[in-house]
Amino acid sequence: MKKLILVRHGKSSWKDFSLADHDRPLAGRGKRDAPEMAKRLKKRGISPDFFLSSTALRAKHTAEILANGLDFPLEKIVTTRNLYHASSDGILKEIQKVNPQIETLLVFGHNPGFNDFVEDFGYDIGNLPTSGQFCLKADIDSWSELRPNNAIAEFFDYPKKEFKL
Repeated sequence: MKKLILVRHGKSSWKDFSLADHDRPLAGRGKRDAPEMAKRLKKRGISPDFFLSSTALRAKHTAEILANGLDFPLEKIVTTRNLYHASSDGILKEIQKVNPQIETLLVFGHNPGFNDFVEDFGYDIGNLPTSGQFCLKADIDSWSELRPNNAIAEFFDYPKKEFKL
């Protein structure tokens, strides 16, 4: 059973307007929320096999914080510019490239692509908030087989949501 967890980057800072969007860091709230969301994943028994992140600073930093909280080696985080402002189709293409041996995959990226992806898979969550997580599970042998008709939602969580197992 494959598990895909989409993780939207933490709240980003707009303090320095001279920075390009790609280079915006996490804001204080993003730095506070991400460790809490890692704890929630740990309480769910999530043990990731692979981290795939947008190259945007805020996404990479969110991935690093979750990696620390889940005992995932920082040097094994893979980044790709293809996830930066990717469409739903672009996100799916990146996921479908992942090694079939990977069982639990965390993907770090952005809206509106993540919102569109979740909607394309048949779920109306309205909005995936910053530091939010949406998990799909699929009984497939390879990520290349992932499609809306073979994946179901396992959980949707975000910092302001009351956490219950």
